[in-house]
Amino acid sequence: MDRDKIKGKMEDIKGRMKRQAGEWTGDKKLQNEGTGEQIKGKAENAWGNVKEGARNMAHDARQGADRMKEEMKRDNTKRDDRDRNMDKDINRKRDAA
Repeated sequence: MDRDKIKGKMEDIKGRMKRQAGEWTGDKKLQNEGTGEQIKGKAENAWGNVKEGARNMAHDARQGADRMKEEMKRDNTKRDDRDRNMDKDINRKRDAA
């Protein structure tokens, strides 16, 4: 989990508590501060989600590239084997003639 997500969630909870306390006591200033902290926390949490998503995409791309690399190695090995077998067949036919 991303640090920004955790920090954002904590800020959101702190803001909710302040806002609720402001509602209970009728303190508009405390309510507004709490709402502001909630918004800040939600934004920070969203930023953490974006970063985490980007990390996951990069990880998936690396894995895909590694799979392609392995496939290419296998294909090259098959191609080399096929070429060697062709050379053997050509030499065998030439020797037989």
